[in-house]
Amino acid sequence: MKPDREIVGKAIILRAQSSDDAKYYAHWFNDPGVMFRCGFTAATDEEKEKQAIIRHNDSEDGVWYTITDPEGNIIGETGLLRMWPEWHCTDLSIIIPDPAMQNKGYGTEAISIMLDMAFDQYDMNRVAIGVVGQNTNALAFYKKIGFRQEGIQEQGYYYNGEYSDFVMMRILRQEWR
Repeated sequence: MKPDREIVGKAIILRAQSSDDAKYYAHWFNDPGVMFRCGFTAATDEEKEKQAIIRHNDSEDGVWYTITDPEGNIIGETGLLRMWPEWHCTDLSIIIPDPAMQNKGYGTEAISIMLDMAFDQYDMNRVAIGVVGQNTNALAFYKKIGFRQEGIQEQGYYYNGEYSDFVMMRILRQEWR
């Protein structure tokens, strides 16, 4: 699927990912705290991130965006993946890795845009997200947005010698807005 080239919000812009974004992602996705909270299991580098961006842009079952501020500074990434039009279901991903960019409303606006897109443009009925159980800030954030917990994969995630539960959450079209 090809995403819209750019979606302008109030405080953010979602734009198609480009290979120029790889340096930002390689830096932040190697941060141990980000790796653990986001479920990454191996280090990355700029070339691997360029390849991931190519895969995202060529995806037949997803759409991905880089989140920026109006000046073009990268805030993070978001996407809809594993889109199943026949089942009207998809998964959501969002990562705002820099703690200085968190708690400013960027994530709330990005998810609002993505949920509107999922339900209105792609006719989805259900959007799911998986969260590392120890990422309590993310769990509280998604609940505030309207996601509901629907299951726990006990000790379903392993990183750096430590197990964590993996929490499955979802929001239905009728629960959004």
